[in-house]
Amino acid sequence: MSAARAEVAPPQRGKPLHSLSPRKPVPVMRQVVSDQDGREDVLLKSVDLSRVVKLLEDPLSCNFTERHLRVLKKMVKQYQNGVPLKDLEQLFKILNICAGKVVEQEVFVEPIFEIVKLCGLPFLKAKSSDEIKYAQVVSESISQLGYLMRVPSSQVRMQICATIIRFYSPDSATQPIEGLHPTSNWYKIEMAECGGLAESIVLSLSLFENDPEMKIWVLKALQLLSSSSGKNCNLMIKAHAASTICTRLNDPDSSGQLLFRSSEILWNLLENGSQEELINQLSNLECIHALKEAFGKLLKRGYRHFDHQLRNDLLVIATLIAENPDTAMIESGFAKELILYATFSEVKSHNPLVRAIKLSYTNEDFEMKKLLFNMLVILSRDLPCIQMLSDGKVVLALFHYVKPNEKPGVHDWSAAHFEDLQLHAIATLGTVAHLLVEDYMVCQGNTRLLLFLEWCVGQDHFFGKGNSFHGTGGRGNKRAQMRYCLRLLRAMVSLDDETVNQDLCDQGAISQLQGILKRIDQSAKEKEDVTVLEIQADILFILSTVCENDLHRKELFGTEGVDLLLLLLRMDPNKFYSGIGHNRLILSTLDSVWCCVIGCYTAEDYFLEKEGIFILLDLLSLNQSNMNNVILGILVEFCDNPKTISHLNTWRGNKNQTTANLLVQLWRQEEDLLGVRHNENRIIDTKKRLVGILQEEQGVISMPANCPSSAIMDVAENMRAKIYSVFCKLGFEDLPGLEAKDYVTLSVISRYLDFKVGEIWSEISAELAEEGFRPVTPDEEALEVIGKAFENSGKMVASHQAMILENKRQQDLQEEQQVYAEMQANHKQNELTVKSWEDFLARTSNFEVLKKAKRLQEKSIESSRPKARPRNGVFHSTQIPGLRTTIAYGRRVTVKSTPSEIIGGPLADTPLALKKVPIRGGALQNVKGIKMSNHTKVDQVCVK
Repeated sequence: MSAARAEVAPPQRGKPLHSLSPRKPVPVMRQVVSDQDGREDVLLKSVDLSRVVKLLEDPLSCNFTERHLRVLKKMVKQYQNGVPLKDLEQLFKILNICAGKVVEQEVFVEPIFEIVKLCGLPFLKAKSSDEIKYAQVVSESISQLGYLMRVPSSQVRMQICATIIRFYSPDSATQPIEGLHPTSNWYKIEMAECGGLAESIVLSLSLFENDPEMKIWVLKALQLLSSSSGKNCNLMIKAHAASTICTRLNDPDSSGQLLFRSSEILWNLLENGSQEELINQLSNLECIHALKEAFGKLLKRGYRHFDHQLRNDLLVIATLIAENPDTAMIESGFAKELILYATFSEVKSHNPLVRAIKLSYTNEDFEMKKLLFNMLVILSRDLPCIQMLSDGKVVLALFHYVKPNEKPGVHDWSAAHFEDLQLHAIATLGTVAHLLVEDYMVCQGNTRLLLFLEWCVGQDHFFGKGNSFHGTGGRGNKRAQMRYCLRLLRAMVSLDDETVNQDLCDQGAISQLQGILKRIDQSAKEKEDVTVLEIQADILFILSTVCENDLHRKELFGTEGVDLLLLLLRMDPNKFYSGIGHNRLILSTLDSVWCCVIGCYTAEDYFLEKEGIFILLDLLSLNQSNMNNVILGILVEFCDNPKTISHLNTWRGNKNQTTANLLVQLWRQEEDLLGVRHNENRIIDTKKRLVGILQEEQGVISMPANCPSSAIMDVAENMRAKIYSVFCKLGFEDLPGLEAKDYVTLSVISRYLDFKVGEIWSEISAELAEEGFRPVTPDEEALEVIGKAFENSGKMVASHQAMILENKRQQDLQEEQQVYAEMQANHKQNELTVKSWEDFLARTSNFEVLKKAKRLQEKSIESSRPKARPRNGVFHSTQIPGLRTTIAYGRRVTVKSTPSEIIGGPLADTPLALKKVPIRGGALQNVKGIKMSNHTKVDQVCVK
């Protein structure tokens, strides 16, 4: 007989219809089979599940086992193409009843097996809304699959796991049924998440400790449940799946799947679940022992590609566990073994653990090596591991890669792999070496690094791959190697270990680093990137740290170093906002000026000679908040050199700004940021002149004697003390470029030290009052006198400020009056001009007025002539006879010449006679050697 298929029977009259909705009847299913002759016979009609439940629960039918099995068999055949969602609740109720009978009657194992198998088929829905309508019923039903794992039958348990696995690979080969449609593929998966199936499956793992085959089936199901669901992963973690699975990694397994599937589940939990909770579960001693044993077994005996990948996966999990500070890596001995595995190929060891290990230099071995380097970094964070790192000769092993890969062998790392390991090793040294200074010096670390730097700047052909995280920016060049080498040097000099720094200088590091900096600056003008700027900043930091407290090293820095600093200080200010590191470079340059130049007189004088102070003031005028404090500190230090003051007074900035004006502006800006209360820069509260809003709100806090108070901390936290120090060198009087408001601020700056001392005494008094202490009478009187003196000082400054502002107001008033007087004079001149024009018009239109004006003109001319006339003088008339006008004559008129009969006129004895060409018949007739034309009749003269 062929396999059964489902057929929908048409509705019949007189028979009730079972429906999901009262309006739409659902067709009744019946089973139909075909025999060999092709005849179709109806074997059974649709089974009423409620009657089946009643039959199984009826105590009177408890002995009718065969009948029960027959009914269950019919029910299974009815749903062989899928279970409708509306019948799922009754179906699982029957399943639970059968599970309860298994203990006494094992014959119910087969029905349970068949019913669980039905759950792997697609669920059927009549309407699209059924998925939402029956969601709670479906989730509760699926969750019961996990609890059915208690059924003492391997067949049933395996089928439960197979059913769960089928959720993720739905079978669409079932025959369609009219009026019913399968649910979507993800529906069962989502319902399994909502029902908490994963948690119950994890709890069932304890039942299969001695059943390896069943354990593999459960792990398969858990692997799928945790593959893409964060909710399932969190439920599994809640059920302690991580520790349960990890502790059983090394159980006997003939299939070879236990370790693989367990590691996959742990990976899924790490990626999709709560990583913190998972790491806490795996940090116990038992789990770490299991990981150590599994990793060691794969490292020694694993020869397949699959084994190598699994080994690396376990190493990643161990790395994540090692990041937990409460882990038992040291107690388990796993840390010591990992250090041994990380260094066995670079440092010879006779330890039996590594005697059988050989690297094949494949990609998997390369990844393992990088993971072991990363593990060294993580272990270095735990102080008890430091001695283990030293005993394992980690520094020596890592320095094995600080060299050029000139002749790679056949059985060795490829060029790309070696470059990646080289950069990773140097980066690891940057974290580990400063913890193992003695090992670093024994390995001659400074010498190795300087030689490696020399290779980095060499001209030999090297094409960096630049295809890793550490190789960023180093493709086709050696910049990546140089960057990490300088990072390592920076980490070492940051220790302030004089032995390390002295050894570095003895090797000629200062001149070598200067040469590198100069070469980079010459070659990187066209293209600057993050790597180049970081290299420059690190070099400057190393030089600053080495030269800071040693005069001889500053002398070695010399004028060549000063030229490099000045070149960097002249950087285009627009680059500060480039986002690739120019701001860090300029701060490193300023730090180098402070540490490498200040304190060495020859370097200071050369810096001043090259107009370095002007460059610093130009940077200060840019008003960059992250640089102002540093620049002011440098200026304060430079002011100890007497040559600096003339440079400060000479500098002129934008719009002819002076140094004093710039410093006053910075003071006002700083007080605005601090929230100091003032009115037009005038003192408001004479007792709290320097106190900002934050300091005032904080109040007086009782501090130990060795801790600075708020008033003391204020000196270091803002720029006011540095501005005051610069003004102490410049002076507070006769400063160019200051206005009245600047003098108002300057009066406060000049008394900064007095105000700060008074503020500290006020803190002392307030702290004594807060603690409830009363000073002895002399001290109390002294405190009162100091407080009054402080207040009087504030009042004096306030009155001085008021006087300055009043003088300014009076000066402004005088200037205003002068402006008004000038405006009035201009207005009067305009009136006179108008009146003159009106008189002119009157003369041209009224003849009587014209005659009157003419008489006045002639009278004025006559009165202007001298009364006494010289003897023998010749006078020419300046009036044109018959002229009827009163306007001024032309500037040039024609007059008759002096008569030639008169020898020796009035100009004969004057110096003009020696300079002018003599005119015939004139005063210079007796000059010899000059011939004049007889036709000279007239001369042009100017008449006023």
